[in-house]
Amino acid sequence: MVKESYTTMNVSNNHPIFEKKFKDIYPCYTEKVERKRQKKEDVETATLWLTGYGKKELKSMLKSDATLQEFIDNAPNLNPLRKKITGRICGIKVEDMKKGRMQELRYLDKLVDEIAAGKDMEKILRK
Repeated sequence: MVKESYTTMNVSNNHPIFEKKFKDIYPCYTEKVERKRQKKEDVETATLWLTGYGKKELKSMLKSDATLQEFIDNAPNLNPLRKKITGRICGIKVEDMKKGRMQELRYLDKLVDEIAAGKDMEKILRK
């Protein structure tokens, strides 16, 4: 039996990760960058840049029981420059993934990885 990859299988709409609460996942991002001696504020900056949420909206999402699916689906304005985000997450090229929620989530994961690695914010934000 051949194992399907994220690039071929449709995980965008029904992967269990999307049932997780955003408020439970987001601290993992900030903890990761802080462990690498980077600023957790950069995670907020990258998240706002990627999704189009404002600071108030992001704080509201972090206080609510919104799932990752709701966080992604309700993003006010996904940044068109996100398509310039490339590289591997869990061994899979984010740019080759099937378009959908999983790819959008992996864009955020990749930005967090870049922050943790100490990459310059101008490059992270694809300026």
